[in-house]
Amino acid sequence: MSGAVDTSAAKLIEGPAVEPSPSAVRRFFSAWLVRRLLKALLTVFIVTTGTFFLVRLLPGNPVETYIQTQIAQTGISYEAAAAQAQNLFSLDPDAPLISQYFTYMVNLLHGDFGNSILSPGTTVAQVITTYLPWTLFSVGVATVISFAAGIVAGMIMAYRRESWVDHTLSSLGALLHAIPNYILAILIVVFLGVKLQWFNLTEARGSYTPGVEPSFSLSFLNDIFYHATLPILAYALTTVGSWALVMKSSTVETLGEDYVTVARARGLSDSRIRSGYVGRNAVLPLFSQLAVSLGFVVGGSIFVERIFGYQGIGFSLFNAINGRDYPVLQGIFLVLTISVVAANLLADILYSRLDPRIRLSGKAKG
Repeated sequence: MSGAVDTSAAKLIEGPAVEPSPSAVRRFFSAWLVRRLLKALLTVFIVTTGTFFLVRLLPGNPVETYIQTQIAQTGISYEAAAAQAQNLFSLDPDAPLISQYFTYMVNLLHGDFGNSILSPGTTVAQVITTYLPWTLFSVGVATVISFAAGIVAGMIMAYRRESWVDHTLSSLGALLHAIPNYILAILIVVFLGVKLQWFNLTEARGSYTPGVEPSFSLSFLNDIFYHATLPILAYALTTVGSWALVMKSSTVETLGEDYVTVARARGLSDSRIRSGYVGRNAVLPLFSQLAVSLGFVVGGSIFVERIFGYQGIGFSLFNAINGRDYPVLQGIFLVLTISVVAANLLADILYSRLDPRIRLSGKAKG
């Protein structure tokens, strides 16, 4: 009897389990989102500041680079080349760095990215809006292709575990995942372009054929796909392996869940289980990784676009580094930073909505 009383007393002391109200969860998510936004803004500020000073640590400066180029190409004297540079460039590389930094940050707050040094009269915003869409197009198409193919291959490997299909696809996926995209781009040029001559590398250079008027037509669409084929192939092949391996691991884990066993006990068909239970749940962790991978679109394109001569934002970044075009370098790195930070923020929000335990654990730690 006393045991029963003690048990009842313990229950009264502990009290019933209280579930958080929807309004409390909504308030907490708002605060959680504000903290993530502030963290993202702080990250962008720190990286932007670091980029400003780091690009100026590169050997040489745009004025000196221009002078040496003119001397090498035209044979004029140093004084004559320096006079041309003084009339051409508005940048004073000898000005105090702190003064340059505050001027840059004030202009940035007003939405002014500055003007290109190597292309007078061209704003950095014009450079970015001209070249960035082509990189987004090529990498975006490659990401969709590799993501879809990786999901299919991963599920096949999971359902055919320990078979020759699993071993073959797993080995191939690990190999492709280990090869950097610029190495694969070089191999594509050597074998598909030079040895087998399946592609005319000269005609495929650029983002579209010179003289072709951009329009929403089938002929222009075919033209831009023709020029983007090799970059898309390089991006897709170097990422499909990682998607396949992650999807295989997630699918194998999902197949061991209790609800899958119950579904089989209920007599549901394998196709229904694969689509309604296994595939839908196994692919969820991949969406947050997909959001993060999209943030590295700009950074991963510099070498591939240079190798293929594809005129995207990576190609422009490479030229800016060679010419020490500080404003263009800072603008492109700013876009890269914002894209990575925004992608991580999107991944956090997406994953927290899919699994509210992430928010609750963050609250407990906070």
